[in-house]
Amino acid sequence: MVKSFGEFLLFIQSMLTRKERVAVLWQRTIDECVIIGINSIFIVAIVSAFIGAVTCVQIAYNLTNPLIPKSTIGYMVREMTILELAPTITSIVLAGKVGSSIAGGLGTMRITEQVSALEVMGINSASYLVLPRILASMFMFPLLVILAMALSIIGGYLAGSLTGALSAQEYIEGIRTDFIPYNIVFALIKSVVFAFLVSAISSFKGFYTQGGALEVGAASTTAVNNSIIAILVADFALAALLL
Repeated sequence: MVKSFGEFLLFIQSMLTRKERVAVLWQRTIDECVIIGINSIFIVAIVSAFIGAVTCVQIAYNLTNPLIPKSTIGYMVREMTILELAPTITSIVLAGKVGSSIAGGLGTMRITEQVSALEVMGINSASYLVLPRILASMFMFPLLVILAMALSIIGGYLAGSLTGALSAQEYIEGIRTDFIPYNIVFALIKSVVFAFLVSAISSFKGFYTQGGALEVGAASTTAVNNSIIAILVADFALAALLL
């Protein structure tokens, strides 16, 4: 484990020591933003909307005390969504979609010697291939998390209204109760950290793939597993440090 961590740090260093021109990195980053962000909107929207709806229904099911106002349901949906569900669940979903794509793409380039061809041409392959993916992830993950927050709260609103668990007025009153703006900042900080972990770990696993197609698949699986574990560990560490 210590050896792998050292290799990971050296990989990050090699990516930053001899960077490509800004114009090249800009264009590559924009292309990766489309692949990582735009193509992930649908799955993020579906997951976040249903998570908000299920959260609202399950809280309403367990909140049977008549002394507790029903607006508490909206309050709890908002807090759970902003603090945990939107940044963490969205990042885990993206670790499966984006992380496996990054690891598989770089692994395929490695075994087909496209990476070696770039290095022969004098191009820093780590900077050219990996840095744009990391920058794009760190830019797009927070935007997707904001989308997940909004859709999750809307999903809870629709679920609560359609099932009769609480009225629309009670839900809106709940989501407006004791709002703390810092929670949004905290969620966005988590999303940036998670984006770096997912993209960097997946790139590292894919970049140093050796063998054939079977090893590319194994690298993708390992990248997703390690990314999810890193997200959960970082989630606890950030909560302990920043809250």
